[in-house]
Amino acid sequence: MTQTIKYVIKYKLDGSRRWDFAYLPDASQEQALEALRKIHGDEADDITEIHVSKAL
Repeated sequence: MTQTIKYVIKYKLDGSRRWDFAYLPDASQEQALEALRKIHGDEADDITEIHVSKAL
């Protein structure tokens, strides 16, 4: 069983700074982008400057 940890994902969507929480197996940008695709759908193609860190 894979353990997931709560991370905060900071990113820009269409030039606007945003953040979301997600439970991910690791802090990779690929995992974060996949989670953001589930949240934003087709708009995820416009996401830039992804930073992932553990949530407090």
